[in-house]
Amino acid sequence: MTAPLLALGIFVAVFAIASMRQVHLGILMFAAACGVGLSLAGMPLRDIVGGFPLSIMMLLVGVTYFFAIAQANGTVDALIKGVLSRVGHNTSILPFVFFALAGGVASMGSGMAGLVVAPIGLPIARRSGMDPMLMALAIGCGISAGAFAPTSLFGIVSYGTARQANIDLNPLVLFGVAVAANVGLLIAALFIFGGRSLRVRRAHLPGSPARPDDASPVVNAPFGLYQLATIACMIGLIVAVLTCAMNGIEPDIGVMTFALGALLALVDPASGKVALSKIDWSTVLLVGGIVTFVGVLQTMGAVDLLGELASTVSTPIVSALVICTLGALVSAFASTTGILAALVPLALPLVASGHVAGWALISALAVCASIVDVSPYSTVGATLIASAHEEERVRMTSLLTRWGMCMVVLGPVVLVGTLVLPSRF
Repeated sequence: MTAPLLALGIFVAVFAIASMRQVHLGILMFAAACGVGLSLAGMPLRDIVGGFPLSIMMLLVGVTYFFAIAQANGTVDALIKGVLSRVGHNTSILPFVFFALAGGVASMGSGMAGLVVAPIGLPIARRSGMDPMLMALAIGCGISAGAFAPTSLFGIVSYGTARQANIDLNPLVLFGVAVAANVGLLIAALFIFGGRSLRVRRAHLPGSPARPDDASPVVNAPFGLYQLATIACMIGLIVAVLTCAMNGIEPDIGVMTFALGALLALVDPASGKVALSKIDWSTVLLVGGIVTFVGVLQTMGAVDLLGELASTVSTPIVSALVICTLGALVSAFASTTGILAALVPLALPLVASGHVAGWALISALAVCASIVDVSPYSTVGATLIASAHEEERVRMTSLLTRWGMCMVVLGPVVLVGTLVLPSRF
């Protein structure tokens, strides 16, 4: 027990040291993961390094490269103008439009599929004068809501695991809880990051002077050969993702965007060269280092240890609160799907005691594990940051970290209070 607790302490300390010394957290975390894995866990270096999330790296690199080509050849600029020309001055509806778009795509098999709208939504937010945080949260909340549809991965894992444990959880109830929670978060985000600013910044709508720091190219013929080829690739990406999802295949968006990016680079080599400098390696290393350390912690049994400690709490509501908080905290740095599969069984003794309703606890735990995914240390948050303008990434990383950590605390309190506590009466 000493080694896992010491490893957890080092994990927390690395965050503090990186912040105080202003060192890249991913670099420091990867080095610390190797040290802890070798010295405390006795893991071979090959296994430690094998925990580096290549799939996330492929996703981030592929998405940023593909859409950087689309930006360089003027396609993104043309699409932004098209959307804004239809929205007009009513920019306040944009967060709800992209919430629905992301949620709709995410509901069709895989929540991660909803990320395909991020590289379009973030530039639209910048051009319309919207705070990019509002757009990022709108997309993130949409993904979190849609992923719990009965046809999508989070929903399937959650109610599937619950039913295996003989817990009667209606998938539509779970979906309804997820949608309600994320709509509430979107409204909160609108008040915090929107409101008056959506009206004040109308000066940046089409027809007004562009921002001096806006480096997006403006082309005279937005639907030339290169733009039409890019739009065809975008449509092909969405169709491929949805087709995979409907056939029960987990779509690999990273590989798809790599392939489409390579195709567009052959069509327009100049844009392909420009796009190389737009790949967000900083975010790749940030997520990679943290996920590698979390993998070491999981191998050492640190996550299971925390779950066991949570289940020993004598008061049922407090125990439910601890389990949901643990699920949210770990999910902010690791795979939400993996956390759902791992922590749902840990909640079974509490459900078996009869002190809380199983459907309420599992729903609260599942949604708590999902709403933190906008953290920069998870796939969703990292992709949102990578899709933003370079000048906005540092601020968004800081704010998404704060938002994610707030969800770790507020999510369990609100969901346990509104679902688990009333179910006892």
